[in-house]
Amino acid sequence: MKHVLVIAALVAAAGSAAALKNEPVGYPEGYRHWTHVKSMVILPGHPLENPFAGIHHIYANDPAMDGLKRGAYRDGSVFVFDLLEYAEADHAGAEGARKLIGVMKKDAKQFAATGGWGFAGFKGDSRTERLVTDAGAGCFACHASQKDRDYVFSAMRP
Repeated sequence: MKHVLVIAALVAAAGSAAALKNEPVGYPEGYRHWTHVKSMVILPGHPLENPFAGIHHIYANDPAMDGLKRGAYRDGSVFVFDLLEYAEADHAGAEGARKLIGVMKKDAKQFAATGGWGFAGFKGDSRTERLVTDAGAGCFACHASQKDRDYVFSAMRP
């Protein structure tokens, strides 16, 4: 359930108000070459089905991976949430079209109002069309429950 909350928070907002006025969290070029942290599937009937039903892949850049190991994140840490439609055929589940890319980026100074993290959501395969309009409030509201873990839900899997 914690991973679902991370996903909800990532997609709920695009960044702090300061980030939107200055340098918003950008599209994470090359994220598929980063470390794949985990995957999960939200199926119909789940409380977050709308809008998060589908296959979720979480990626972390090198600073974020270091943070997962240490439990604290330095500026430049980035997590990406790649949400794809869930398709079923011949008794197998498979990835469908991309629904969105969610991004969570650490910059303690720029995003001080949201625990040092900025957030963005990009529609489908677009690198420019943003989905989030509440300046990080929705994301941070969810992540606030993880304050003791530097606002990150993901953890290293043994």
